[in-house]
Amino acid sequence: MKTEFGQLSYCSNIHPGEDWKEHFSVLKTSIPEIKAVVSPTEPMGLGLRLANQASVDLSENENFEDFKNWLEANDIYVFTMNGFPYGNFHNVVVKDQVHAPDWTTKDRADYTIRMFELLAKLLPENLDEGGISTSPLSYRFWWDTPESLEKATKTATQNILLVLETLIDLFEKTGKTLHLDIEPEPDGILENSEEFIDWYKKYLLPMGIQHLAEKGYSTEEATLLIKKHITLCYDVCHFAVGFENPQDVIDNLDNEGLKVGKIQISSAVKVDFSENAEEKLRTIAQYNEPTYLHQVVAQQKDGSFQKFPDLTEAIAGFHENISEWRVHFHVPLFLENYGLLGSTQSDIVETIKVHKNKRFTQHLEIETYTWRVLPTEFQAPLNESIIREINWVKGLLNG
Repeated sequence: MKTEFGQLSYCSNIHPGEDWKEHFSVLKTSIPEIKAVVSPTEPMGLGLRLANQASVDLSENENFEDFKNWLEANDIYVFTMNGFPYGNFHNVVVKDQVHAPDWTTKDRADYTIRMFELLAKLLPENLDEGGISTSPLSYRFWWDTPESLEKATKTATQNILLVLETLIDLFEKTGKTLHLDIEPEPDGILENSEEFIDWYKKYLLPMGIQHLAEKGYSTEEATLLIKKHITLCYDVCHFAVGFENPQDVIDNLDNEGLKVGKIQISSAVKVDFSENAEEKLRTIAQYNEPTYLHQVVAQQKDGSFQKFPDLTEAIAGFHENISEWRVHFHVPLFLENYGLLGSTQSDIVETIKVHKNKRFTQHLEIETYTWRVLPTEFQAPLNESIIREINWVKGLLNG
C-alpha cells in the first residue's frame, strides 16, 4: 500500500506452496481478509515470493492471466518479490539449503531472470520501479579455502551480470526500472554492508564495466547502469544480528553512490546475559527448532564478537565472557520482549527513523516467516498476526 515513505507490503514467503496452484490457493484465502482490515479503500501491495516451480507455473499464460485478473478484481498489486529461497521453504529442513542453488549456478540466474520477466508484466502502470531480493551469492561454509571462495565469488558475479543484461533490456522495452536487491545475511558470502560494498567495488563494478564494454557501453554508462539495477536489500533483522548501525550503513552506501532497493522490516531475538544467564539459556533453547538456520553473533564483555553457525553450536559454546546474543530468528515486530528474551525491535524503529529523515528506498516489506515454529505461547492465528504487524509498521511510519 502506498505511504508517504514508500510502498509497503508483507512478504508471501510466510505462506506455503512451492508450486503455483498451492501458493495461489493460500493467497486467495488470506490476502483479501488482510486487505479488508489494513487497506479497505486503497490498493494493497503484495511482496510476492515464488519458488522456482511456482515461477515456472506462473509463466504459463493461463495461470498468469488468472492471477492478473484476481489482482485487479481485489485491488491488489505486486511491486516487489522475494527470490531468495529457490525451493521448499515450509515443512522441510531448510537450513543452509536456503541458498541452493546459489549464484555460482546457471539455475539461480535463470530463475531470477524468469522472476523479473514476471515482475515487469505485473508491475502496475502507475509504478515505474520494482525489485527482487536474492541470496548474498552463496553460503560461506560451502567454500573451504580462500581460493575456492574467490572463484565462487567471481562465478556468482558473472551470473549476476547475466541478470543485469535482462534488466537493462527490460528498461529499454518497458521504461520500468527493475533492480536486483542483494540481501546480506550471517554466514553468506556477503554477511554485512561492509562486505557488500567491498564486493561491489572489487568484483561487481570492474567485472560489470568490462562485461558492458563488450556491448558498447562506456565506463561511465556501465557504472550508472550497474548502480541503477544492482542494489542492497536492507534486512533489518540481519543487520541487527551483525550489530550494524542503520545511519552508518546508509552513510557508507551514500559515500559510494550505492542504493538500497528494499527495506525488509524484520526483528531478531536478543539475549542480555548480564543476569539470569542459565535461565535465559534454557529459554532460548525453545527456539532451537530444526527448520531454519538461526545464526548467532555473540558480543563479549571486552566488546569483541564471536559467531556461531546455528543455535545448537551457540548454546554448546556459551561461556561467562559473553554479554549478549543476537539470534537470526525472525520474531513478530510488535513485541519488544519475549518473556526473559528481548528483540531487536529498536533497530526497526531506528532504521525507519533514518528512512523518514532521508528516504533511501521506495520499497518497504515486512518479513516474518517463522510464525509456525515460534514457541506456542507466541503463536496466534496467522492473518491476525500479519494484520497486527502491518498496522504496527503503519503506526511507526505515521508517528
